[in-house]
Amino acid sequence: MVIAIDGPAGAGKSTVARAAAEALGYTYLDTGAMYRCVALAARQSGAGAATQVARKARIELGERVLLDGRDVTEAIRTPEISQAASQVARDPGVRSALVAVQQALLEEGDWVAEGRDIALVVAPGAQVKVFLTAAEAERAQRRATQTGASAEAVLAEQRERDARDATGRRSVSEPAPGAVVIDTTGLALDEVVARIVGLAVEASA
Repeated sequence: MVIAIDGPAGAGKSTVARAAAEALGYTYLDTGAMYRCVALAARQSGAGAATQVARKARIELGERVLLDGRDVTEAIRTPEISQAASQVARDPGVRSALVAVQQALLEEGDWVAEGRDIALVVAPGAQVKVFLTAAEAERAQRRATQTGASAEAVLAEQRERDARDATGRRSVSEPAPGAVVIDTTGLALDEVVARIVGLAVEASA
């Protein structure tokens, strides 16, 4: 079974997906980390062709994120890389390379996969689709807490990313067809996970 969790930045996708995967005994796939790795590699190498980086980079996901054998778990979570990742994700070549890898992974086993277009593009046939959202201010505050940046700065960056994504190839303005919308504003993590586990149980019945 594939559970696809979609939604805008700061809605809690990574935290919720990781917790839901653990609760269900599924494997967690953080597609966003893959784009962040490409953005980091392209920036550090000075390579202008992000597509080549996406095709050649060896990305390993788990408790720690490895890029060509190097631990980049913290390095890919900086505000600068977050912005760069949103930009490289608009590159058709990067998209094609990473989506192919993601789809190959999802062909076997049970997964909770998250990303800002996972249910629309990567796994449109997922048995469970969830669109997480939250109030704009709460999304910004969550990201600020994670990164240590000011909530005002994060909010400004978040609005830029949302605008880019809404007008580009990674539109996240609307839920995918058949997706269940969950507004996480004011909800505890356990509450959100319980709803997703319930959807998985219903889908497998």
